[in-house]
Amino acid sequence: MKIPLLLLLIMASAQAVPNLLLAQNPPASLTIHADQPVANVSPMLYGLMTEEINHSYEGGLYSQLIRNDTFRSDWSGILNWYLVEGGSARARMTEDRTTGPSKALPYSVHLEVDSAGANSPAGLLNDGFWGMAVRPNTTYHGAFYAKTTTADMGPVTVSLVANQTGKVLASTEIKDVGTAWAEHKFTLKTGAVQAVTAANHFVITVAHAGSLWLNLVTLFPPSYHNRDNGTRIDLMEKLAAMHPAFLRFPGGNYLEGDHIADWYDWKKTIGPLVDRPGHPSPWNYWSTDGFGLLEFLEWCEDLHMQPVLAVYAGYSLNHQHVTPGPDLEPYVQSALDEIEYATGAADTKWGAQRVADGHPEPFHIAYLEIGNEDWFDPAESYDARFTQFARAIRAKYPDLPLIATAPVKTEKPDVLDEHYYLRATQFFNDVGHYDKTDRNGPKIFVGEWATLQGAPTPALGAALGDAAWMTGMERNSDIIVMASYAPLLMNVNPGASQWGPDLIGYDALGSYGSVSYYAQVMFASKLGDKKPASEITGGGARFFYSVTEDTANKRLYIKLVNASSDAQQVKISFAGVAAQGGGGSVTVLSGKDPLATNTIDHPASIVPIEKSLAIASNTLTYDAPAYSVQVLDVPLKK
Repeated sequence: MKIPLLLLLIMASAQAVPNLLLAQNPPASLTIHADQPVANVSPMLYGLMTEEINHSYEGGLYSQLIRNDTFRSDWSGILNWYLVEGGSARARMTEDRTTGPSKALPYSVHLEVDSAGANSPAGLLNDGFWGMAVRPNTTYHGAFYAKTTTADMGPVTVSLVANQTGKVLASTEIKDVGTAWAEHKFTLKTGAVQAVTAANHFVITVAHAGSLWLNLVTLFPPSYHNRDNGTRIDLMEKLAAMHPAFLRFPGGNYLEGDHIADWYDWKKTIGPLVDRPGHPSPWNYWSTDGFGLLEFLEWCEDLHMQPVLAVYAGYSLNHQHVTPGPDLEPYVQSALDEIEYATGAADTKWGAQRVADGHPEPFHIAYLEIGNEDWFDPAESYDARFTQFARAIRAKYPDLPLIATAPVKTEKPDVLDEHYYLRATQFFNDVGHYDKTDRNGPKIFVGEWATLQGAPTPALGAALGDAAWMTGMERNSDIIVMASYAPLLMNVNPGASQWGPDLIGYDALGSYGSVSYYAQVMFASKLGDKKPASEITGGGARFFYSVTEDTANKRLYIKLVNASSDAQQVKISFAGVAAQGGGGSVTVLSGKDPLATNTIDHPASIVPIEKSLAIASNTLTYDAPAYSVQVLDVPLKK
């Protein structure tokens, strides 16, 4: 077939595009002196920051499927619970403020059944957190607290039911409900399920007339490491892939609460669920505290993370603060008790309580953070509050490093927590932020940071901003001891979130990693322990790099970020120690446009791709694609 001259010209131009793109940015020349280490890399550099926001726990990591398990209500009625009246059944449900299963839960829902039968049951249904995922051949564990007026009311039936068809997917009966409050445990086992969806609900019914009081209804699918009251498997697996060195908890505004009365009172989050009253989250929904202090510590244990525990320091979000001195002392004592709960031996008061709660071995706390974002306090009381906490804690726990959340003068902290929420361009322009930081001052914890671009989770442009910023943190990891992206988790259902973008998105059925999530995975997976000397010349204005060395395994990890719309060529020279001729690899995260993203329906649009890397002994020429993050893994000659 004869090809027209015009088409030949177009084809020739297309073949020349890569070379033209490379010509847009001047080539970069990077020289690495692997025999000249200039600083240590913090082994705890990358970790997780978490708080109850965007339904991170309730409807997220905490695997409880029942929403509003303690039957809280507002003007519209009892939230997420609906009356079931099958066939000729007649019943009413009301909130009863006069009776409940415990001091923490002194209320209940009252189901009054006027008529019901085997084919006409009466009861309640719960629609879960935007649905309930039901999977085939799976065992669900649940429980409820209940009492009746008469012992002969008959069995209580619990079921999982498909929304669209009304098909019962699993069901069981509890026959021993009596006239005194008691907990009743059950299991639901599914068989074959035609289609795995979240369009399902939970039903609890009776087949006889009478009165039934209920509270604290729970239902759990299989959890990570099979823990009771545990965590969601898919989310934990994604977090594990990030290789997090630490967890900062309970985190952020959730620690403070809107008002002093709403602070994270950890003593109300431990022990049996029936003894946990819950409290309002600052993000406009209720926290049951089913996921409490011990669950946070066990989360650290499950993912081999170091606990970074934040304690309430007497400041809340509406600018209330507790006056330093005698008024603050109960909160200082609470912090001391909390440390003892986590780290104390079985012969201490709070260590014994942890043992009673099911965890005999003490935990190790790597760092203790006093407060959260106290720079917002208009009364400027933090210096005095931090001093009161720090002196009391250091007197009892002199080896525990302390983190301040704002600059202080009276008592020197070991670490200062700094937060950054910026656009990508701002991060590009500020990559050298810590290059000239005073090395004699406190170490730095970049406790919250994120590039603000993309919804509900970060787009490629945000990942480029994130990765550029991480190169700056790696180059300064002698002063930056820890860093954690925030927020971490987001339920992507409409109405579920309060802040975006967030690192990992999910709904009741599944989850996905954002583009920024994969950038985090790439950086944390190959961190190294030393920073060798290096220098770069040339390169475009939006080209960033960092180099670390894994001295035990004799490997260089070279992070390259090309945030430009043009490709970037970089010549890498190895001085002092030569590279091996083979065995190298490169992992690339890239896309065609800064707004390209992953979603719950298309979770793998942009994911890392790993391939082998040809390396000469002293030099390597690499072409970084437009809009790309890459990690080069280069073995060194031993």
